[in-house]
Amino acid sequence: MSAKPNPKPSPRGFDKELAELEALNEALKAGAVLDAAVVEHLRKGLAHRNNFLVSKAARMVADAELFALLPDVLAAYDRFFIDAAKSDPQCWAKNALVKTLVKLEHRQKDAYLRGLRHHQMEGSYGGLSDTAGALRGACTHALVDCPGLSDADLLAILLEPLTDADKTVRMEAARAIGQVGGPSAALLLRLRALLAKDEPEVLGAVYSALLAVEGARAIELVAAALKDGDDLAGEAAFALAEMRAPEALAALTARLRAGADGWFGGVLLSAIALTRLPEAMDFLVALIARDAREASAAIEAIGRTAPNAELRARVEKAVEQAGSPRLQQAFRQHLP
Repeated sequence: MSAKPNPKPSPRGFDKELAELEALNEALKAGAVLDAAVVEHLRKGLAHRNNFLVSKAARMVADAELFALLPDVLAAYDRFFIDAAKSDPQCWAKNALVKTLVKLEHRQKDAYLRGLRHHQMEGSYGGLSDTAGALRGACTHALVDCPGLSDADLLAILLEPLTDADKTVRMEAARAIGQVGGPSAALLLRLRALLAKDEPEVLGAVYSALLAVEGARAIELVAAALKDGDDLAGEAAFALAEMRAPEALAALTARLRAGADGWFGGVLLSAIALTRLPEAMDFLVALIARDAREASAAIEAIGRTAPNAELRARVEKAVEQAGSPRLQQAFRQHLP
């Protein structure tokens, strides 16, 4: 059973109104003037009963930054919580409207708390599924910028999405907690990391947030996850790479020297390259020059970073020094 927009007018009327909105959107992209007629057209679009048309109008309001239509956006947002599964299947309208509220700098927490706590069960193949995960994730982030919430209150609120059934919401909650920052956020993220027992992508978001809050202090905890060389270790490796810090690079190179299979070795080399530190490039070029077992993967890892001409020349010289046809082929493939 697939979800469809919720058109109340006849299909012919729906098609006409959709075509008008799309034509207006193209005109605005081409530089058309935002006159009173355009604003009124978008105001009517926001008031439409069809969730798909409202989502289109909301995106256009956000793109044009029409602050004057903020009351209309709020009214539409509230309306689609009424009999939500029927009025707004797949949360198309609410998802677009909440992004528009953020773009129009709406900072009142109530709208986002409502979205954060909204679950919308709809029929799908195999039973019912919750279609409001993206909405809850967007509201999680929006709350961080709302005034009137102490860090303690905000972190207490964010515990709810951190335990959400939807993986994406849990990831967004971890990132939001990292944005709050401070000792309390760090302790909460440390606890979540130590508890583990979640999907690798979620714990990867937790690691990245913790490293952003604590810096080098968190490296030991995150580096411990590199041990098993599994998907979780891969998430930890890329979280360390995001730091672009010498201490993180040291943890990655130490794990590589300890030995890794082909897949995880490639992950580690990619993470080392993504630190973009001069010492990282020196390490990779040295692997290539001595034709180490990981040399081909090192060339590939450097190639993924879109290297400048100077680094490319260094890699080419290292390949020549190694004198390996295998590395010459890798160089032609990954650094054409």
